[in-house]
This record gives sequence, structure tokens and C-alpha cells, in this order.
Amino acid sequence: MPRGNPSPKLAITIDPDIHKNILAAAARDKVSVSAWMTTAAREALKRRAGLVAVEFWEKQHGPFTADEMAEARRAVRAQLRTSRTVRRPG
Repeated sequence: MPRGNPSPKLAITIDPDIHKNILAAAARDKVSVSAWMTTAAREALKRRAGLVAVEFWEKQHGPFTADEMAEARRAVRAQLRTSRTVRRPG
């Protein structure tokens, strides 16, 4: 009998070109395919939740202005530049 809280297994089908890219990305990041897929799914779910939050906010307050959207784009670009300079140990 397994101890603790074992991770559930998931059988999925992936397009061959995507499969090859996933294997390469996991190897490049020095993580297992399972870890890479978990991170990718987690990030996709966070983006989806963020979009839902924006939609909810806009329903309450109205659409973002062009200036607000431009500022958001600048902030995201700055964050991306910062995150690219951070390297994982190992």
C-alpha cells in the first residue's frame, strides 16, 4: 500500500511534434517530463484564472483604458526581462 499522498497518474495523447518539444524542454530544464508537464499545466491554469479575474473586474468597473493596457504591457515586459535573468540552481 502506498504511503503518504501519491500523485495521480494521467494518460494523455500528444501530437508527435509537441511530444518531441516537451522532451527537449524537460531535458533543457533538467527536470522529468512529469515535472515539466505539471509546471506547464500549473502556469496555464494560473493564466486562465487571471483572465477570469480580469473579466470579473471589467464587468464591475468597465473595460480597461488604452493607457491602462499600455502600462500593463510595460509591466509584463519588465517582469519577463527580470525573470529571464534568474537562473535555476544546478
